[in-house]
Amino acid sequence: MRLSRPFLNLSTKTSQRIKLVVAYDGTEFSGWAAQRDLRTIQGTLRDTVRQVSGEDCEIVGASRTDAGAHARGQVCHFDSTVAIEPEHWVYVLNWQLPKDISVVKAEGVNEGFHARFSARSRLYQYRITRNRDPRYTRVAHWYPKELDFDKMEEAAKLLIGEHDFRAFGEELNEIPNSVRVIHSIKLRRVRHEIWIDIVGAAFMRGMMRRISGGLLEVGRGRRTVAEIGQLLDPLLRDKLMWPVVLPAHGLTLQTVSYGRHFRDIRALMTNDLTDE
Repeated sequence: MRLSRPFLNLSTKTSQRIKLVVAYDGTEFSGWAAQRDLRTIQGTLRDTVRQVSGEDCEIVGASRTDAGAHARGQVCHFDSTVAIEPEHWVYVLNWQLPKDISVVKAEGVNEGFHARFSARSRLYQYRITRNRDPRYTRVAHWYPKELDFDKMEEAAKLLIGEHDFRAFGEELNEIPNSVRVIHSIKLRRVRHEIWIDIVGAAFMRGMMRRISGGLLEVGRGRRTVAEIGQLLDPLLRDKLMWPVVLPAHGLTLQTVSYGRHFRDIRALMTNDLTDE
């Protein structure tokens, strides 16, 4: 059912770019990217915009989160000719969206903004919990034993900076350049959990979950701190077993950051700009 005034005026011909910040529980979704006959975040947003406005539009996301992964601050944009005040898109979309996805914020932006290619950095969080409680295991990976937090922190420091992360990705035959830059990694103890916060400009598919898997292996005593560094060395990595890829349900896209002035960062980077 379409909404009417004061939110909606179908008579305008002026196109406006709308930026959304979206949160979702990814448990029942087959990831971000729209896929035929599958429930996805992108597809759900696209169908809901069509439902409330009558327009077919492309929903462009900052990151293509994998099936089962969550978000608190996914960013996307679309273009609309419907005269809805930008901030009112929060209400008209949330009125129709299912309960496991919500628009947190909406604003109008200029046409130079691109949710994916204007992003300067992305903050992902991976959670590991000792508490086998559905309230936590839905959004965190359950590992029941104590982990060596200090060694995990020590290993994480080796990953900061610009490195070849080929040993920490998936579907690597499709990625010609596996060099990425990690700006920061912060580990925190939060009650019965360990939170791994990683900030980077771009990630390969599976990179966050394999990094988290490597740190978990260090915490379990199954891998040395030095081996994490060796996995970054093209001459040594193939001599080692690569880290396990942890399940997607422990991963949450927390925030996507943009500069004051939007610019297309594809001109500055030669590698793929998406992950998970």
